[in-house]
Amino acid sequence: MVRVAATVPGCVLSCASRVGTVAGRRRSWAWLAVASLILLHATTALFVKAQGTDARQDGTNPSLPSTPPHALVAEAAANELVALHHKGSYLRYRMETVNERGDQVRDVIESEDGTVARLILKDRKPLTPEQDKAEQQRLNDMIASPAAFAKHVKNTESEKSMADKIVPLMPDAMINTYTPGQPPSGRNGGAPEIVLDYKPNPKFVPPNTQAQALTGLQGRVWIDAKTHYVVRMEGTIFRPVNFGWGMLAHIYPGGKVEMNQTSVGDNRWIFTDFSMELSVRALMVKKLDIRSRATTSNYQKLAPMSYQDAIHLLLATPLPEH
Repeated sequence: MVRVAATVPGCVLSCASRVGTVAGRRRSWAWLAVASLILLHATTALFVKAQGTDARQDGTNPSLPSTPPHALVAEAAANELVALHHKGSYLRYRMETVNERGDQVRDVIESEDGTVARLILKDRKPLTPEQDKAEQQRLNDMIASPAAFAKHVKNTESEKSMADKIVPLMPDAMINTYTPGQPPSGRNGGAPEIVLDYKPNPKFVPPNTQAQALTGLQGRVWIDAKTHYVVRMEGTIFRPVNFGWGMLAHIYPGGKVEMNQTSVGDNRWIFTDFSMELSVRALMVKKLDIRSRATTSNYQKLAPMSYQDAIHLLLATPLPEH
């Protein structure tokens, strides 16, 4: 997903849109609220990453950067948008999502045209012949109908478009504090890290509805000292967040988001796990409790290929037996 969309995959965002029994337009506002907070956590991580651009830290005795944070953030925000679209970098990996729809594992391929995925396990069990047939039919329909695939890609691009609007706001949106002496994330192979705490800037005035989410999250982030990529991020919704004065959506305090990332080489990073616990009320009607977790593994670098070739590769791969 910011790498919001890049760091936080579309399946997590679409999970939010399907939560609960609220249908139609009400559901879309739940998605807006949650997607905005997902963007917030990833872009907040970007901001604190930038503050550590010139820092050096051995894990216990850091030296703070002399460059003004705002200048670093502005530069890092521009770089982050480049990373979001990760042109010329293509991966294949497994993604497991656990949410209200159960436990699902997908084989994912990034193509030149967009990401495609095949469901390969459901609730820790192999697919039934009927489930696999339906999944194959769905993918074959995308090959036969570029319009169907274009619709799929449009959803992803809308998430990236939201990130393109939110990320440039980060230099003015957050206040960050170096917190030396903290334990390492334990997720970075012992490499030096920079640790920061973050909270919203009270002087920041959100210019649009999505940016309102930038007022409700605080937490801590661990940054790789050499590459300045986010290794780990923890966040808590510490106060209510309202969209449209609470008439469109309301996010209750106490929610949590957590993300861990890893490098797969060549300056390409991807999330290893992302979890979210939120309570949202959509259109003043129903409270939705959102609990989801997504993890990735088995990363492989791929040469550029069309989405049709990516689907053929997915379909040609035998399903796991367990």
